[in-house]
Amino acid sequence: MENLRAYLAEHAFLQGLKSEHLDLLVGCAENVRFDPGEFVFREGKTAERFYMVRHGNISLEIFKPGHGPIAIETIGEGELLGWSWLVPPYLWNFDARCLDLTRALALDGACLRQKCEDDHDLGYEIVKRFSSIISQRLQATRLQLLDIYGNGGKR
Repeated sequence: MENLRAYLAEHAFLQGLKSEHLDLLVGCAENVRFDPGEFVFREGKTAERFYMVRHGNISLEIFKPGHGPIAIETIGEGELLGWSWLVPPYLWNFDARCLDLTRALALDGACLRQKCEDDHDLGYEIVKRFSSIISQRLQATRLQLLDIYGNGGKR
């Protein structure tokens, strides 16, 4: 548990979070490992966790019929993966596939939602921090779609 707390405390996403809130997060965290090519999650499936990537790279993808998967963004060491656990109906909006051996901390979404409900200061901090992640992912998706469907800058 001390190792989990130390990693959480060092992660950029949680910098400045109160010590008592870090203690609450430790109870929702576990170490996980994924092999190259393994899916962390699939679009449309229940979003039960989010991940703090410790090692490796994960391709965030959408599937285009007749084309196959399209990479929207690559999530790497020190980054966060997954925000759908926070927003009802708690379903993944993308596929996430490991490009190489990946190690991460997984935080249980239901556990964290309950802790946020019980401690609204923690909830507000988590929502503020995830709002930035959501905005970044939407912007990355927008840019990818412009690249795919772009018309040379014409409107």
